Amino acid sequence: MAALELRHLRYLLAVAEHGNFTRAAEELHVSQPTLSQQIKQLERTLGVQLLDRTGRAVRLTDAGAVYTDHARRALRDLAAAERAVHDVQDLSRGHLRLGVTPTFTAYLVGPLTAELHARHPGVGLTLAEMPQDRIEAALLADDLDLGIAFAGAHLPGIAATALFTETLSLVTGVPRTPATPVPLPVRDLRDEQLALLSGDFATRGHIDAYFERHRAAPRITVEANSIQALTEIVQRTGLATVLPEAITHDHPRLTPVPLDPPLPTRTVALLHREGAYRTAVARAFTGLTHDLVRARGYAPAPRTAGPTP
Repeated sequence: MAALELRHLRYLLAVAEHGNFTRAAEELHVSQPTLSQQIKQLERTLGVQLLDRTGRAVRLTDAGAVYTDHARRALRDLAAAERAVHDVQDLSRGHLRLGVTPTFTAYLVGPLTAELHARHPGVGLTLAEMPQDRIEAALLADDLDLGIAFAGAHLPGIAATALFTETLSLVTGVPRTPATPVPLPVRDLRDEQLALLSGDFATRGHIDAYFERHRAAPRITVEANSIQALTEIVQRTGLATVLPEAITHDHPRLTPVPLDPPLPTRTVALLHREGAYRTAVARAFTGLTHDLVRARGYAPAPRTAGPTP
């Protein structure tokens, strides 16, 4: 494929994304007349109209929608091929693009990053915190190499490898005692004041469903869209929260209190795109992730939750 044809594909995709020649030209750092001329040349070469220019916004025609779908895949595969060619097997350099859902930044990302840097100091890391649906879309678009989220229903083309079982727990700032805390009946939370994650966290949905199922209605005094804010609040007030129990492992001033019946568990999984080339860095990170999960003693994942790496 000639360089001119590759440029045509990138130009078409930019116009399709923005629905506007002016904004696409600005992104591509070319003039609008040049961009328009190149798209018309592509249409002449293919013998079909790709863009509908008659409305206020530029839209893809039916033929254009089909063509851009293949164009995206072609450019994605070419980028993957370039990374494969430059893959460094000795891990003296390289780069990993990792997406995680928000709660993992509170207890998993730090240790994983430290382990990656200790083992392979020449490897760079780009970390993105985002909802699971965006992680899966980014994996399919080849914008991420790996994701850490939850097992369950996934977009077609996404493969999941189970890592461990995450347990939610009531978390307080009461100092820990040597004895194992006695499970607290959920009905006893009716008059408690809690600080919880806001509704845009998937974890909050699990918590609300649990309370509704067991007809418990604690008073939600504080809602926060930051786990760090919640942990600070709980340590400095008499409020409790509900978070993954693993967060308390690195916070000696936070104490997990089991509830009766237990809060729901979730299977944490490492996500990647099926059939994608996996760089030496991605393979190494997968291995060290499993090592760290075992070393920290996280509960094993159910055998049916995903394939072994």
